[in-house]
Amino acid sequence: MTTPADPTLRPEAPDDAEAIEAVTVAAFGEAPHTSHTEQHIVRALRAAGALSVSLVAECDGELVGHVAASPVTLLDGTPGWFGLGPVSVLPAWQGRGIGSALVRACLGRLRERGARGCVLVGEPGYYQRFGFRSLPGLILPGVPPEYFMALCWTNERPRARVAFHPAFEATV
Repeated sequence: MTTPADPTLRPEAPDDAEAIEAVTVAAFGEAPHTSHTEQHIVRALRAAGALSVSLVAECDGELVGHVAASPVTLLDGTPGWFGLGPVSVLPAWQGRGIGSALVRACLGRLRERGARGCVLVGEPGYYQRFGFRSLPGLILPGVPPEYFMALCWTNERPRARVAFHPAFEATV
């Protein structure tokens, strides 16, 4: 039997799409600072073939969490960067390490694929534990620098504006 502290993580399967959407809607239902479009973003990334990493967490046979990563564009042309998110965990299962396990597994997959770095928009107090920091040279227009963070896996520190995949504009 799987315990909440030790979920089973696996790649998304074709039959998971509906459960992922339900987890995402529930996870962001009461969240502040969201437009509540995260489920549409995941669906649009999937439809565009832009889910570079899509992992789910299962506990006792129930899908309780999901993480996505997709390519981002650094407008200076630097290749090999990805965006992390959304990260979703059912509210009843939050605070049990499932989100952290998903983030670590996703970052591990990106590194295995030779990614140069990863960016995200999120709460610094949460994401700094994984090594994310604001990098002065990376800018996401319209987002305060303290909430736009990056994790570099090379010695180069790009200086560029960043653009997430167009799926991040999805509203339906």
